[in-house]
Amino acid sequence: MRAVETRLASTCLALLLAAATPAAPALANDSTAALAAGGLVYVLTEDIEMQSEDLFLSLDAVRVRYTFENHADHDITTLVAFPLPDIQGSLDFMVSIPVEDPVNFLGFKTEVDGEPVETKVQQRASALGVDQTELLQRLGVPLALHLDETRQKLDALPQADKDRLVRLGLAVIDEYDNDGKGMVKHLAPNWLLSTVFYREQTFPAGQKIIVEHSYRPSVGQTADVSFVAPEAQSEPWFEPYRQKYCMEDAFLKAARAGLTPDGGNTLFENRIAYVLRTGSNWAGPIANFRLVVDKGTPKNLVSFCAEGVKKISPTQFEVLKTDFDPQQDLDIMILTPREP
Repeated sequence: MRAVETRLASTCLALLLAAATPAAPALANDSTAALAAGGLVYVLTEDIEMQSEDLFLSLDAVRVRYTFENHADHDITTLVAFPLPDIQGSLDFMVSIPVEDPVNFLGFKTEVDGEPVETKVQQRASALGVDQTELLQRLGVPLALHLDETRQKLDALPQADKDRLVRLGLAVIDEYDNDGKGMVKHLAPNWLLSTVFYREQTFPAGQKIIVEHSYRPSVGQTADVSFVAPEAQSEPWFEPYRQKYCMEDAFLKAARAGLTPDGGNTLFENRIAYVLRTGSNWAGPIANFRLVVDKGTPKNLVSFCAEGVKKISPTQFEVLKTDFDPQQDLDIMILTPREP
């Protein structure tokens, strides 16, 4: 793959992301991590072909439109799933969660042939490889790690239950003073949350159907664009970080132009990860693949690895592929100006 970048020189490929705070390669206390979501997966069958995938990515939306064709002489009903990214709890939980919903934290929606469809959901909590969903539910503790209610419920448990959760790796002790009355021990959720939306889908014999889904992206953000500092190039993390986002010299030059005399920066860094390889789950390659990314405003700077990028508007970029068999996921960086 070659690097593509928007705005100054070269053709560029941008991706989603919302404006935030500037960047650092190693996530610090002022950083939030992006969750890598992707597309549909299903029970593999050679009779169902993904004829096309039309993927749109913007600052605040992911939309995917699939066209499937069943080449068999009979209807095929199979399980189709959309796995949300796993969320790992920790003492310093700094994960970007775009929707304040205990289950559908990406705001996932799906349609088939233009009509909304109901999906079921399975959500599990585990620690040290052991499923502990039933225990947490029995104790009345919400599974959602990102909600304040979850910590409140943990703190309200009897001490014996608190000790048990710590022993099982489901919680960790977090000690802090939040009211000026001294240090107090609290519990922080430490389980792994796995969420999958799923349904049975019938693919009619010899026919095409269109499946669409949409959700909001999880955007990783950092409070300083540290990779543009003069000393950054000598750091061991710099080259892997540069390669991950295919940052070419023109992109780095434009990013460094945002440096201020006091060592600050006029730009924010945003990061997003998109799982493309779920497309390999279907029978054969994707016959026709189209990617359109919208960087938001013409002033934004974006760096991203891809080939064959075409600029189709001041903010949108298109990639077309035939017989596409994705072997690598997408990692995108976008720099946005600070508000005056």
